[in-house]
Amino acid sequence: MSEHRFKLGLMVFFHPRLREGDPTGQPFQITERLPPMDDEPQYQIRSPLYRHEFAAGEKELRPVQVCRF
Repeated sequence: MSEHRFKLGLMVFFHPRLREGDPTGQPFQITERLPPMDDEPQYQIRSPLYRHEFAAGEKELRPVQVCRF
């Protein structure tokens, strides 16, 4: 079984596979780790712009890079 790579609270971009209409342009926050599906870790994610939360596979998420000066 694959381990979850991302921590709770991490900001990520959502790049859905084969799902039209899902929001992708802004960062989402990981709010929960879900059980794996087909040996891929799953996450519950939320955006401040949407009232709903979304489930996403780990392969659909990319960490937001924070610029530090």
